[in-house]
Amino acid sequence: MATEFQSVTPYLCCSGAEKALAFYIEAFDAKEVFRMTDPGDGRIGHLEFRIGEALLFLADEYPDFGAVSPDTLGGTPVSLHLQVSDCDAVVARAEAAGAMVLRRPADQSFGERMAQIQDPWGHRWFIAQTVEQVSPEEMQRRWEAETGI
Repeated sequence: MATEFQSVTPYLCCSGAEKALAFYIEAFDAKEVFRMTDPGDGRIGHLEFRIGEALLFLADEYPDFGAVSPDTLGGTPVSLHLQVSDCDAVVARAEAAGAMVLRRPADQSFGERMAQIQDPWGHRWFIAQTVEQVSPEEMQRRWEAETGI
């Protein structure tokens, strides 16, 4: 019997999930769907929110459960890729909300205008806007041309 896989949902952990949600609402027009608050200390134990059609989960840190934030770990190797209709506007909005811009918007050879930001909780986001439809073969050709290989 084959297993049917249906979706993958990013689960973000932040020290101060309530403030992180406020940032995602301001920066990305996020919409809260559902939350569970720890009856003992008021931490967010589980929260679901949407950015566009994408569902994401969010929680406060629970170190005893292995749920720690990028700040606690000293960074993260994982980035989120947010597809938008206007890269420059979203980056400006996120920066005004408190994000650090790591790479300003620029057109890329693979057909996207892309930037990278880091939210105040250490999560890195690629902000991408499709500006040209490029085939995989053309992407590879352009990459090789750029690198001289």
